[in-house]
Amino acid sequence: MFGELQEKLDGFFSKIKSRGKLTEDDVRAALREVRRILLEADVNFRVARSFLNRVEERAVGREVTKSVTPGQQVIKILHDELVGLLGGSFRPLKRSKQTPTVLMMVGLQGSGKTTTGGKLGRYLAKRGMRPMLAACDLQRPAAVDQLERVGEQADLPVFAVRGGEPVMVAEQAAEHARAHGYDTLIVDTAGRLHIDEPLMEELNRIRERIRPAEILFVADSMTGQDAVNSAQAFTERLGISGVVLTKLDGDARGGAALSVREVSGVPIRFAGVGEKLDEFEEFHPGRMADRILGMGDVVSFVEKAQEAVDAGDALKLAKKLKEQQFDLEDFLAQLHQLKKMGPLEGLMKMIPGANKAMQGMEIQEDELKRTEAIILSMTPEERRKPNIIRGSRRKRIAAGSGTRVQDVNRLLNQYQQMKKMMKQMGGRKMKGMPGGMPKGMPFPPS
Repeated sequence: MFGELQEKLDGFFSKIKSRGKLTEDDVRAALREVRRILLEADVNFRVARSFLNRVEERAVGREVTKSVTPGQQVIKILHDELVGLLGGSFRPLKRSKQTPTVLMMVGLQGSGKTTTGGKLGRYLAKRGMRPMLAACDLQRPAAVDQLERVGEQADLPVFAVRGGEPVMVAEQAAEHARAHGYDTLIVDTAGRLHIDEPLMEELNRIRERIRPAEILFVADSMTGQDAVNSAQAFTERLGISGVVLTKLDGDARGGAALSVREVSGVPIRFAGVGEKLDEFEEFHPGRMADRILGMGDVVSFVEKAQEAVDAGDALKLAKKLKEQQFDLEDFLAQLHQLKKMGPLEGLMKMIPGANKAMQGMEIQEDELKRTEAIILSMTPEERRKPNIIRGSRRKRIAAGSGTRVQDVNRLLNQYQQMKKMMKQMGGRKMKGMPGGMPKGMPFPPS
């Protein structure tokens, strides 16, 4: 989402870092440029003004003008204030003293509320909890069916009563969860195309009856300032405790993410970063500020790697690398683990400097699929002994994978280069890498 914002800020940072000395007028002129960049990114103008006033208060004075590295100091102040703007730190969900802990999902129609409920349930289940979904959106046709499909995909139970009344269904769902040992109840509520009185009355009745530990407002970050305004309205009328941003992997300019916390006064708790149910992240302001300022997000990258990589498999692979026995079966396993970590473009943005280094280059997920197809078209013996793959075999593999012989040749050449590199390294530098792979592997055909 923040690609355009990152690019403009990176250009600004390059100019300011090249200055050996900054006067107060220089700092103010620089911050005017930052203001323009933020407004172009669709940041709320009041938020941009307040944010830059805080930055200027710190930046105009001895902290910067007397610094040995004034440009770096300005960037550090921007980073610190950006972390504060985004909420300071990640805030875990509250747990009720009585079971179940009720999490109420609210938002406008089309914001991704139902799918987000499934993602949140899957997130909690991975952390040892027993969540259940409750279908309390009885306004929208097929909403109950949609939640049941999401529940099936996420392997979560769904409590549903067709033709019931939302408040009654919510209450019955809480009783059912309590009786059957579910410690968390995620309540999917109705939305509207815009905020109206009947919607707020219904949500307030549900809130009063089931007393949720958290009321999470689900906002589509692609809608920009509309999402910010809706969050503010729901806060005033319902008293939400947090925001979940959906479609944070989209190509919007990022203004909603930078504005919603300041305007609504409640923290961003989670973010949807893709369509799959596992593409759901905790919202860590410090990590997000690092991404926005092009500093990467190594911690999130390592967490994704730890989730995707089995520790036993990693040890086996490390042994193979040390003994230089890495074959295309292992290559394929690494490819599968890489795919589990999410879209490649998103992963690259987490690596410091990678976004700038790859500027202008297209990262195509189709290339990874092509690589996978080529390896899957090989026999088990060919994967274990790539040296036996000669002309006729290469033609057969290309035909079986729907690729060209040149693509097969390129993949085999890359594999040989990788083996040669590992031989030179002697396996000594492989230990600290996620899954044991050298940086930049596996290579897709280009």
